[in-house]
Amino acid sequence: MATAVNSAFLRHYIHSLSQTPHRLKKRMLATWTPDQELNQVRQRSGADMKRKLKWFDLIALGVGGMLGVGVFVTTGPVALHVTGPAVFLSYIIAGISALLSSLCYTEFSVHVSAAGGAFSYLRLTFGEFVGYFAGANIIMEYVLSNAAVARSFTEYLCVAFGEKEANAWRVEVHGLLKGYNMLDFPAVALILLITLCLCHSTKESSTLNLIMTVFHVIFFGFIIGCGMYKGSANNLVKPGGLAPFGAKGVLDGAAIVYFSYIGYDSASTLAEEIQNPTKSLPIGIVGSVIITSALYCLMALSLSLMVPYDQISEKAAFSIAFQRIGWKWASNLIGGGASLGIVASLLVAMLGQARYLCAIGRARLVPFWLAKVHPSTGTPLNATLFLGLCTASIALFTELYIVIEMISIGTLMVFYLVANATIYRRYVMVSKHPPSRVLLFLVFLSCSAIGFSLSWKLNQQWWGLSFFSASTIFIIALFHYKVPSHHSTEEWSVPLMPWPATISIFLNVFLMTTLKMLSFQRFGIWSCLITLFYVMYGVHSTYKAEEMEMNNRVGEVTHVNSTLQPNKLDIQVL
Repeated sequence: MATAVNSAFLRHYIHSLSQTPHRLKKRMLATWTPDQELNQVRQRSGADMKRKLKWFDLIALGVGGMLGVGVFVTTGPVALHVTGPAVFLSYIIAGISALLSSLCYTEFSVHVSAAGGAFSYLRLTFGEFVGYFAGANIIMEYVLSNAAVARSFTEYLCVAFGEKEANAWRVEVHGLLKGYNMLDFPAVALILLITLCLCHSTKESSTLNLIMTVFHVIFFGFIIGCGMYKGSANNLVKPGGLAPFGAKGVLDGAAIVYFSYIGYDSASTLAEEIQNPTKSLPIGIVGSVIITSALYCLMALSLSLMVPYDQISEKAAFSIAFQRIGWKWASNLIGGGASLGIVASLLVAMLGQARYLCAIGRARLVPFWLAKVHPSTGTPLNATLFLGLCTASIALFTELYIVIEMISIGTLMVFYLVANATIYRRYVMVSKHPPSRVLLFLVFLSCSAIGFSLSWKLNQQWWGLSFFSASTIFIIALFHYKVPSHHSTEEWSVPLMPWPATISIFLNVFLMTTLKMLSFQRFGIWSCLITLFYVMYGVHSTYKAEEMEMNNRVGEVTHVNSTLQPNKLDIQVL
């Protein structure tokens, strides 16, 4: 019996694969309307998510999601190897890029208040495959970054309890590859505990995050104040000057620390759980990015003031810095505070990653059981548990340096796509301009940004940089003059379009090109794998789901007509 079932399934699957070209043609560019996304697609999860969050919850979630990740995890290695004391300038550049990207996210989230974030925005704009590609990359970023951050939690907790060795609580396994041979059981325990908390309730998780975030901001203020008081301006210029690795090092560092700004993206995925999304989302997303950027820059500056850059520790950098200035008590306090901040950032990031997977499950691009929302808790239970286990598995083995640039390139790619989608939506879907004109502009803009970025990376002469800079400005100005934008004044939209979105595109392209070739190789492998999954599973699953829904709608119409028809005949007879 089982053999017959398996044989029938295999024949059915082979038949589906034979239809792949036809289904790809029909599904890759298929789009939904905002109304369909908010109603028809959302209903596939069964129960609705509960709208309990307010604007201050969103700010706390955005700040909590970002604080603790970048400063405590990336600042040390970036300052030591990439930028020198100018690491705070890298945070400023990354913060500007993140702010521009957050404006694009905000416009979409206000108009499409769904849980899918970038996945939903891109699927509504550029079609199913682009949305899926972005969603798969966002989930990859979240899982890898959460695993890396959880391992940093163990390092800072060691310092809080007076351990001098960052690996003191890890178990070394001989025979495994370097970078994968230090098993981190505290990180695994933390991820599993947060996963259970998130399964219970979004509102209670948000309240817990709000409390932790308030304490964390006060804690940041303590570190900044102490760093400014005990630091010396000489450490900013000795040894080697403010930027010993040059302007290139500052920009390379900006691409790496961009990893720190992932948290605001998770805030946009909570749109279905906010009481007044039109007002709360702009305040929450943009406000959290501005607050976090300011704190990041001041924290990085305080570290550079306390210790010469060549003495900054790669692991638990702030705790070791306070040890070196003779404040061992403060070192232990920072270890505990950093651990608390990392818990808050993990809480928000894992909250966001589950909503992404839930939305992708609704679209039938992954198994449908991942889309289910639990009726009593109002949370995507299956998606939360599945990703929690994946994150814990990676956190058990993998060191931070292996995944950090992979995270950055995925983040920059998705933010680049969302900025393009913002322009396309505003000028084609809202202002009703021809799509070809807008798409041609986006292609020219990206090519100009790539030309400038490669000229910078390959150390070409100044004329190359000048030419591509001038051509970029000319392209944007010409488009702004020839293609006017119209938008509703009733809802929030990105101001001064197209400049914020186009500058975001330019910066994201530029920062991507500063990453190492190994990052692009890993990203290429990942892109091939997720594309293969889409071709082998996703396109067939969505094709069948849409076909079934269409048949059901036709059946309902037929049923209604057949019900009404006898009444019409009766009336005629009468």
